Parts: sequence; C-alpha cells; structure tokens
Amino acid sequence: MTKSNGRILIIDDDQAVLYTAKLILKPHFAEIITESSPSQIISHLKKGTFDIILLDMNFAHGVTHGQEGLRWLREIMKHDSEAHVIVNTAYGDIDLAVTAMKEGAVDFLVKPWEKEKLTATMLSVYQLSQSKKEVTRLRHRENTLSKDLDSPYAEIISDSPAMKKLFSTIDKVAITHANVLILGENGTGKELIARAIHRKSQRAGEPFIKVDLGAIAETLFESELFGHMKGAFTDARDDRAGRFEAASGGTLFLDEIGNLSLPLQAKLLTAIQSREITRLGSNQSVPVDVRIISATNLPIHELIADSEGISAHASKQKSFRQDLLYRINTVEIRIPPLRERPEDIQVLAHHYLSVYKKKYQKPKLNLSDKTLNMLNKYAWPGNVRELQHALERAVILSESSRLSVSDILPEKQGVVKAFSTQEAEPLNMEAIEKITIRNAIKKHQGNLSNAADELGLGRSTLYRKISKYGL
Repeated sequence: MTKSNGRILIIDDDQAVLYTAKLILKPHFAEIITESSPSQIISHLKKGTFDIILLDMNFAHGVTHGQEGLRWLREIMKHDSEAHVIVNTAYGDIDLAVTAMKEGAVDFLVKPWEKEKLTATMLSVYQLSQSKKEVTRLRHRENTLSKDLDSPYAEIISDSPAMKKLFSTIDKVAITHANVLILGENGTGKELIARAIHRKSQRAGEPFIKVDLGAIAETLFESELFGHMKGAFTDARDDRAGRFEAASGGTLFLDEIGNLSLPLQAKLLTAIQSREITRLGSNQSVPVDVRIISATNLPIHELIADSEGISAHASKQKSFRQDLLYRINTVEIRIPPLRERPEDIQVLAHHYLSVYKKKYQKPKLNLSDKTLNMLNKYAWPGNVRELQHALERAVILSESSRLSVSDILPEKQGVVKAFSTQEAEPLNMEAIEKITIRNAIKKHQGNLSNAADELGLGRSTLYRKISKYGL
C-alpha cells in the first residue's frame, strides 16, 4: 500500500470518532490532524492548506439540525474557496447533505460510517483535489507562457514595410473564422505567423494543434489526423482521438501541406468539407469545429492537378488538388524572404545576439558596424532560421568580445567577400540570389538536391530559379 502525501484535517467533537478516523486513515495519508473544537478551524487553515477537510455537522449535545456545521462550512469556504470538504451527517439526513454540497462541500458521509466507505471516499476526494491542483498549475503555466508570447507579434522581429503590411493582414483575418494558407520559403517563420493568427482570434483560449504533414507516413495519416478505435490495427491498444478532435474548438495548423499525396489530399478534403471525421475502426462520425491554417514552402499554385491528377508544372512526385486549394486558402498570406526585407537583417542580428549572449553568459559580445554591413550583403537563403542558427553558433564558439563575419558565416565567407568587392557596382537582391545559387550548385558539383537543402529551398523552387536566372 502506497501512502499519499495528503494532508487531512478532521473536525468532530467526539474523541472516539477522531481516534477511529485517524487510525483508519493513517496508512493512506502522510499527515492527519484532528480537532474537537470547531472554533480552531480557521487557526488550522492559517497554518497551511489541507487536501481534505472532514467536517462534522453538529457539535452541541443533542442538536441534529446541522446549522452549526453549515456555518463552519461557510467560514471554511470563505477562507479557502478551493477547499475540499466532506461533511459528516446523521443517518437519513440527506437534505442536510444536499444543502452542504450547495454551500461548497464536495461529498458527504453518513454516520456511523464503515471503514471501507470512509477510506474509499477520502481517497476519491484526494484524487479529485490533486487533479484540480494539477489543472490549476497547468493553467497558471499556460497563462504565464501566453503573456510571454502575446506581445503583438512574439518573436516576429521586423522593421520592414513588407512585414508591417503582413501584420495588418493578420489583424484583419485573425478575427474571422476563415481558413488561411501561409506561403513562404523555409525559415521565414510560417508557424510563428500561424500562432499569431490563433492568439489574436476568438479561438485563442482553445487548442492550437500543429501537424507536420511532411513527417507523417502515409500508413499513419488517418490514425494521426482522425484517430482510431482499440483493435483497429495491430498496435491500436486503446481508443485514441486524432488531431482534428484534439483541435476542435481551436486551430489546426497543417504544416508542409504541399507534401501530401493526392490520395491523402482527398481524405483531408472530405474532412474539411464535411466538418466531421470518422475514427479508424469506427462507423460513427464525429463532428469537429476547427479553423484550418495551412503552410507550405512549395509553389503550390504551380502544382495544381488537372482532372486526371496531373500538373503541367509539377514534378512526377508532386501535384495538388485545386478543390483542396480552394478550401484552405480563403485568405492567402505570403511571407517575404529575408533577402526581400534587408531592413530586418540588422534588427534580427541584434535581437538574436542579445538572446544568446544571455543564454550562454557572454555579456560583452557585440557586432561591429562593418560586420553588420557585410551581413546585409549576404542573401540568407535559409532566411531568419539561418540567421538565428548562425548567431547562436557564433556566440557559442566565439573567443573574443566582437563577432566577425567569419564567426557568423564561416563556410560562406567567399560569397560575402564576392559581394563586398562589388560595392561600387549597383547590386539588387536578385543579383545576390543569382550569385548565391550559382555558388551553391558549384559547391555541390551540380547536385541540385544538396544545393537546394543548403539554400533552404524546395527542389521545385530551385529549378524555377535556375530557369529564371539562366544558370
């Protein structure tokens, strides 16, 4: 038998009752305090909280109406509205028990009680008290995290006109229930934008559930999104809700939606259209109320499949249903890559330097104006994520008080120097992008998959840019 850490207060004017209750409950609870005088109740409460208070309803000899017990119950609840009080009532006095529960008691016992009944009731209420404490703790933690996140656009650091326009769009769309499609290259912050929309919506108090569709195996797709019943397949040992059910009332964020195969797109479309799902192994449909926010780094409009499922622009592996696209992009938001908002490079560099100086306890680190200017000349194909990781690595490895370009971009110094030698010539972001792509292809000896990975681009995006620049 495992003894809990529970702290119990028992109030009864009968010493025999106090002795018996303590004897029965001692094996189950760590601390049991008994009190024969109800006038001492508040004194006990001021010394600490109790997981359970067992309160008798009559203290004067021969009195059975329970009014004194009700008065002390009200005093307890006034002092601690979260107190878990069990009341002791005489046999047949159910009306008094009902009145006590209306005043805040969580359960009642009828005297004389049996040992098993007392133990079972006390353990049950103890579990209830622990569950409520855990819910309260989690709620406080969630509120604290929300305050940290709910700065206007937490972690979306920007001074650029392009992003300010995007923030305005978020404000307009967030207050609606419209489905949103977020387009942007890898590392631009699509999930941050999705979370910002959720936090500003009427669903902010409900779940935000993310699903990385690019990481789910086709065989697990239905189980992950729609759930399953026990025995639906070999490893289905219990009933389990899917992501749609978990997000009901809130927001479902479908990341990397462009990676879904056509058969899975059809299943997803059915769920979105009908606003209901059916768990694997069940014939019962379950209604769901979710707002869909989707994201992809692929040129999804170029992947639209025709009636035979073939896209003129898509690779053999990728195509996308037009009817599904219509469902998910009531409003479409495009996040500009970092090279299209160079104003943000220095702002972000200072921000991440500040974060990682504190994290790694290197308060004297700084960036020179020369280094910042050089960073502005780099195209940042991996976008904000690349800049963030580059700053973190530089702070970790730094041995001086000032970070140089070689600290931040050790493998790409040649690219940055190539830009810096052309300062007298007019440069634009397309010229920088062209040079960066050419260097990446050269570095990987023509292996476009590896070049695309380093650049943080999808292969189809890289093919399009190679064609654009005639590389």
